[in-house]
Amino acid sequence: MKRVTLMPNPYRDRGFQITRAAEKILRESGAETKICLPFHVDRDYTMPEDLRFVTMDEAFRGCDCMVCFGGDGTILHAARLVGARDIPMLGVNTGTMGFMAELESNELSLLPKILEDDVPTEERMMIHVAMKRNGRVIYEDNALNDAVITKGAVARVIQLTVSCDKVEAMHFDGDGIVIATPTGSTAYSVSAGGPIVEPTAKNIIVTPICAHAMGIRSLVLMHDRTVVTRVGRIGKRSAFLSVDGGKAIKLSADDEVVTTASRRAVRLLKIKDASYYSTLNQKFQR
Repeated sequence: MKRVTLMPNPYRDRGFQITRAAEKILRESGAETKICLPFHVDRDYTMPEDLRFVTMDEAFRGCDCMVCFGGDGTILHAARLVGARDIPMLGVNTGTMGFMAELESNELSLLPKILEDDVPTEERMMIHVAMKRNGRVIYEDNALNDAVITKGAVARVIQLTVSCDKVEAMHFDGDGIVIATPTGSTAYSVSAGGPIVEPTAKNIIVTPICAHAMGIRSLVLMHDRTVVTRVGRIGKRSAFLSVDGGKAIKLSADDEVVTTASRRAVRLLKIKDASYYSTLNQKFQR
């Protein structure tokens, strides 16, 4: 019997109708299921009394795989949780884009495939991000998508210097920079003019945001590079670091953001014989 943790976004699955249907299908197929929320809900949100929600620790104890219900943000958050525990996951899109999802909400009948032996998985690299101030690490985290440094003021620019393995690669004034994984290449990075990189590749993508320099372009680096982004003059301006769209960390002049390949990786379950390129065309034509 496989033990499956279901992780729904209650704001994307109102009344947990999709989660209920998925749980019924999995249990009828012989799975043992638990339900866990990926984050705390607002106090005014009414939780159903007939569903039992377990803690995060209990949800992952003895878990064989995880199924997440939500949009890309929810799936991204859940992927980082399972990446720290080396548990394979599958995303079900109940949001808008759902680029990272394997299934749409009308494809729940395919869920029993995750209970089969030797289900294929697709490994996605992560990046480790450390923010240093005066040589001391102030903040660090792992990202499946990207680390983003952006300006805080309208009509202002920030000065950034990017070095790869201690050699300066670019220096510019602009709106910021995106340092992405191949998975994150189709998120903020591509919107800023960066390349699309196959998600199973091992690369670090560096994409400037609105650089005030004609010769500054995106870089696609090997995964074993160390990328250091140093914040230059700020003055009365402000700059912020956000990892995978999380809490914004305020940066000061001379702060450094050090990005390397993480030791962790995320394994996504693949139960459909769908080409990455067909998904790319379908999602980006919406």
